[in-house]
Amino acid sequence: MVKVKICGITNLDDAIAAVEAGADFLGFIFYKNSPRYIDPQKAKDIIQKMPQSVKKVAVFVNEKKEAVEDILKELKGIDYVQLHGDEPPQYCNNLKGAKVIKAVRVKNRDSIASLEGYGVDLFLLDAHRKDLYGGTGETFDWDLAKEAKIYNVPIILSGGLNPANVEDAIKKAEPYAVDAASGVESSPGRKDKDLIKSFIEKVKIGGAR
Repeated sequence: MVKVKICGITNLDDAIAAVEAGADFLGFIFYKNSPRYIDPQKAKDIIQKMPQSVKKVAVFVNEKKEAVEDILKELKGIDYVQLHGDEPPQYCNNLKGAKVIKAVRVKNRDSIASLEGYGVDLFLLDAHRKDLYGGTGETFDWDLAKEAKIYNVPIILSGGLNPANVEDAIKKAEPYAVDAASGVESSPGRKDKDLIKSFIEKVKIGGAR
């Protein structure tokens, strides 16, 4: 079964809605330029109320390694760090405190080739848009996602996924998991409970084929 990550959680109600709908991962963005940014202390309060079975992901963009590790120590309960910037393999491979998801913004085959050398736990493939790290609301060529499987690292598919297109995305990319942020929102940083539920239902249909 394809797993689901709901990213850009900014409040307790949205976290509860995602968990109740069946989300496997919750993403908390600690990148201040994101409209889905959440203060680490607020995230800590939410994380403490979530079941351990749901994996918590801390998202950073080009943050200093020491700062990331300090936040991980402070928060506790973070299972994965998602590095969504231009972090090199040496940075990602030596990060301490959680498992690592390396995100790459996919523009073409060269983007997939850039994954070589990363010894991380998961790859997240997102749409490429100049000067924007995540939250683009745009898709990319899902066939390229299958090419990333040569690295034998499970793939999280991201980028403009919503209830209307996620079944097709799963069929083409065959990912380990799918990630939604803007595609399940009523406005940036505010999730729509019905869209989350619909998205996860569609994933279960597409992922069961």
